[in-house]
Amino acid sequence: MYGKTGGCDAGRMAEFTGKTVLITGGGSGMGLATAQRLLDAEARVVLAGRGEDRLEAAAKDLDAGDRVLAVPTDVARAGDLDRLFSRIQERFGGLDGVFANAGIAGFARSGDVTEEDFDTIVGTNFKGVYFTVQKSLPILRDGGSVVVNGSWLTHRGLAFTSVYAASKAAVVNLARTLAPDLGTRGIRVNAISPGYIVTEMFEAISTTEEAQEECRGHVALGRLGMAADIADAAYFLLSSRASYITGQELVVDGGLTTSVPL
Repeated sequence: MYGKTGGCDAGRMAEFTGKTVLITGGGSGMGLATAQRLLDAEARVVLAGRGEDRLEAAAKDLDAGDRVLAVPTDVARAGDLDRLFSRIQERFGGLDGVFANAGIAGFARSGDVTEEDFDTIVGTNFKGVYFTVQKSLPILRDGGSVVVNGSWLTHRGLAFTSVYAASKAAVVNLARTLAPDLGTRGIRVNAISPGYIVTEMFEAISTTEEAQEECRGHVALGRLGMAADIADAAYFLLSSRASYITGQELVVDGGLTTSVPL
């Protein structure tokens, strides 16, 4: 086997040397797992998220010194995004990749959704993603990569999810429409749509073992996904190995949306 000091693994570990990637929603879950994956490949990583304490703890746990920059950011606020990109330019000079991962969940019957609910969910999940990408463009280098985070719920209707699912469908479509827009600069734009992934958000919704077991029962592979499963997908799409892939949606769901388990 090849070890971390030579052979194939050494080549993979150096894949992001000198490159800088922004991860929104980077303080936990899929964002934090992706940060670890990229740091293992010698990247510099910017973590953005609303919780300052959580970001500081994440940066400490990653233990990568000055290769990590943590910037408290609410992606739904234009001023926060402006400060974020100013900090990135000041520290690293520019970006090579963006994982627009920040998102919030909100579930209710359609008749019970308030205007405030709508604005909060869409403000983070769609508006936040859109302007994260837009405001990154002045410092995102030509040939870079953008990955946005969608959801399996864009493929199957589920009660209580009308606003959340619609916001994620907008994000997936955004990847398709931004691909030709940014393709003139060689910037690739793709979406990842996770299935049931065990994160703090998932556990806050599926609060009992019975509820989690019910979710698992719908997955063809017979297991719930882990944050590392999404991190591997994001890593691939951000890397040069995906250099001829753009405008695509990669569904990482264990067969949830396409197969019926026995």
